This record gives sequence, structure tokens and C-alpha cells, in this order.
Amino acid sequence: MRTERKLERAIVLELLRDDHEPPWSIEDLGGELGTERDSLKRALGRLGSEGVVLLRDGQVSAASATRRLEDLGLIAI
Repeated sequence: MRTERKLERAIVLELLRDDHEPPWSIEDLGGELGTERDSLKRALGRLGSEGVVLLRDGQVSAASATRRLEDLGLIAI
């Protein structure tokens, strides 16, 4: 469970980076995070079902509510 939360947190932080325009391809995100595709897809599925990220045609981006929380300074390392 802890490893899953760590990966989910890393995904959200990666998607909120200022130096990469959304969306990310699942392959690029996996390469950036250095994680295997199956683990990444499971984590993205969980985050997607909770409305944290948007998944479409092999592309992933932070949901607008997630971006707004970042804008408000409520997501921090």
C-alpha cells in the first residue's frame, strides 16, 4: 500500500510540473518515473477513478480540480 501511494504521489507531482505541457503519454510518464507499465497503469486507474487525473487515448493529465489545488498552494512536497 505504501509503495502504491508513493507512486500515485509521484504521478501527481510529475503531471503538475511547469516544464512539461499536458498531456503526458503513458510511456513518457513511465519513463520519467522509472516505473513498469503495469504498476503505472494500475496507479493511473486508481487516480482516474477518483477524479485526480484524466485518462484519454493513452494520454494522461491532471484533472482541473487537481490543478486548482496546486494553484491554491494546497499540494506541496
